[in-house]
Amino acid sequence: MRTCVIFCAAEFDGLIAPIPEDALVIAADGGLRHTQSLGLQPDVILGDFDSLGYIPDDSRVFPVEKDDTDAMLAIKHGIAAGCSDFLLYGAMDGPRLDHTIANFQSLAYLSRHGARGFLVGRDYIATVLSGQRISFPDTANGILSLFCLGADAAGVTIEGLQYPLRDASLSASFPLGVSNHFIGQKAHISVDSGMVLALWDRANGLCLWG
Repeated sequence: MRTCVIFCAAEFDGLIAPIPEDALVIAADGGLRHTQSLGLQPDVILGDFDSLGYIPDDSRVFPVEKDDTDAMLAIKHGIAAGCSDFLLYGAMDGPRLDHTIANFQSLAYLSRHGARGFLVGRDYIATVLSGQRISFPDTANGILSLFCLGADAAGVTIEGLQYPLRDASLSASFPLGVSNHFIGQKAHISVDSGMVLALWDRANGLCLWG
């Protein structure tokens, strides 16, 4: 399962884990600044470069007027290259709330294409679950929130948190899953059908799948 690490143009607060040696590293537009700050040479540089302000050498240039965001261009490139795990940095903490929401939808796109994705922000990590289960150790603390994306999510089960659920439904029209709390127990979240966006404190690191 090859990993794709994408650097986007919003704020970047350091790596959450070492980049695997065989990872595909993509700088999307202004994300190139983050790879430069790490002394990292990306495998691919792409975008319309309206954020970066200049066109780097050996980059893949796209028009500003296009259907895909620069992050989505990078995701599609990673999927075409056979990657199944995606980490996106600089994708949640910028001045453009619309781009943050677009990146939440990009997680849903990854899920629909059989891949797993994380947005790694300054304070939070986000992923999307659909027919999957994630787990956290008993050392996790702080808040975990779940939000339905699109049609109702069914078979939602939460174990080991302050507010458990068993085989419940979540709707996009009511935030039932907001502000749950880790309580010093191993925690498990699973979703049978539909899509659920999960967000938790970055200090807890990446969740375990399965």
